[in-house]
Amino acid sequence: MASPTRPPLGIPNGSVRALLTLQIVAVVSYQLVMGHEIEPVWTELLMIVLAHYFTSRRFVHLAPEVLKHLEDEGHIEVERHPLFLPRYSVRLLLVAAFAGLAVYLYRNGQILNPDALSILGVVFSYLLGVAARGVLNWFSGDHQARPAQLWEDMKALAVLAAMAFTAGGYLLGLEDRLPHVFRNGTLGLVLFYFGSR
Repeated sequence: MASPTRPPLGIPNGSVRALLTLQIVAVVSYQLVMGHEIEPVWTELLMIVLAHYFTSRRFVHLAPEVLKHLEDEGHIEVERHPLFLPRYSVRLLLVAAFAGLAVYLYRNGQILNPDALSILGVVFSYLLGVAARGVLNWFSGDHQARPAQLWEDMKALAVLAAMAFTAGGYLLGLEDRLPHVFRNGTLGLVLFYFGSR
């Protein structure tokens, strides 16, 4: 059996992504704190790396003993935690960074800055969706209960309706008539939905 491929730089899988994500968060946070306008490319990059970083790294969930057996035999690669830190450390650091940024901006009267509202709004919408998914999974256990299915259906209908209305406004050339708060709300709802899936 061939040995698994070596991760980049010989450090645990996800470590390079973790370092890149932390640096991007640092740049965006610094720009917000300093009151500088954030270039759209940084906002887009931030959303992409956060969405990628908060998704599950392993798509098939296996019992711990099966996972260990498959790793020992070399069928799947051993998954270490990024940067040799305990599980979820980088995720918790990212959440703490944004929470700290929000508190700092609030205390310094900068929370209503359009860039701050935009960045924090989309980040916290996505994280709220991730949290909702975790809570729902915890309550439903290993089986899908009927209330969980109803919740998923309601979320899907709400996000599809909001997006259809907003997209319709843009496609009909009426985007100027859509309230700014509604457009941002739709974006937040879409990010919440993706986070909660």
